Amino acid sequence: MNQNISLNGYGLSNKLLIGMGVSLIAVGGAGYLVYRHLHRDVMPSKWRRVGKLQRVNVFPVKSCAPLEVDPQQEYDCDVLGVGIGNVRDRKFMLVNDNNEMITARGYSHMVKIQPKALPNGLVFSAPGMPDLELDFKQLKTLSEDVHTSVFGVAIDVMLCGSRFDKWFSQFILKKDFGVKLVYYPYAGPVRKTCPDLKHMPYITQEDSGTLNDATSYMLMNLASVDDLNTRLKTPVDPLQFRGNFELKMDVDEPYSEDHWQWIRIGNDAVFRIVAPCTRCIFPNINVQTAERNADCEPLKTLRSYRLFNYSSPALGVHMGLRHPGNVKVNDVIYVEDK
Repeated sequence: MNQNISLNGYGLSNKLLIGMGVSLIAVGGAGYLVYRHLHRDVMPSKWRRVGKLQRVNVFPVKSCAPLEVDPQQEYDCDVLGVGIGNVRDRKFMLVNDNNEMITARGYSHMVKIQPKALPNGLVFSAPGMPDLELDFKQLKTLSEDVHTSVFGVAIDVMLCGSRFDKWFSQFILKKDFGVKLVYYPYAGPVRKTCPDLKHMPYITQEDSGTLNDATSYMLMNLASVDDLNTRLKTPVDPLQFRGNFELKMDVDEPYSEDHWQWIRIGNDAVFRIVAPCTRCIFPNINVQTAERNADCEPLKTLRSYRLFNYSSPALGVHMGLRHPGNVKVNDVIYVEDK
């Protein structure tokens, strides 16, 4: 018997054989793409310590001051963002009579509005204003919704009530109307991804958080802020960049966060770095005085060396949660160990 039997001996034409080969290559290629998609968010098996968590910032109201808490406070990280119980990051926001978002970019003294946590709510204080308490249980009885947007991404929110509108209007506009306090009523992320970040390969819709500008978490490397401050006449407070987590590195490596892909804080909370944080004029506002820097700093200096291919300079990183967990000040921070 002839040992050199060809496949054609089984009645398969050359064209069919070629077609089979192309199909196998196509299937193999598709399989690789599926594999790459499914494995792109696989958490690292090895981690490398880079420093400690020096500060945690929760901003209950968008553009206002961070929550005042005990230094030993433990925070929980879930898909909506960092928080303490029912108090979540950027769950509240202010809008005008046209239901357009109001921020400190337009009213810098908003950073002087100070929230504090109550057992089931918040109390707001501001210079020259009486304290204002908000009970979360009362929010559940309200049903009037508001159609608004956060930097072009539509979202329906709920009104908190007229007494809150009056208080915030009096402080921000110096009159009894014109500002409304609204809140995010959903149990999970519902907003679409910020258009500016759609091209980022690792971002997901669930990373949109509550009423955040872009994503549910943001980390600042204090070594990078320190390096920036060496270039400025007047140093800036890291809080001006409004990050949720402030990392103090064991060995200062400014801008090393540009190259990281994964962050773990403590034992459980794991985050995927999904995008650099590009900066607007907000960091030009002094968080202590609420005054804007007359020389447009630090944004002006950042534009001189951190612009890259973006329209605005980058400092800090946006993150999406990949494993929930609790965090607290002095927790060890790790990055992927390649």
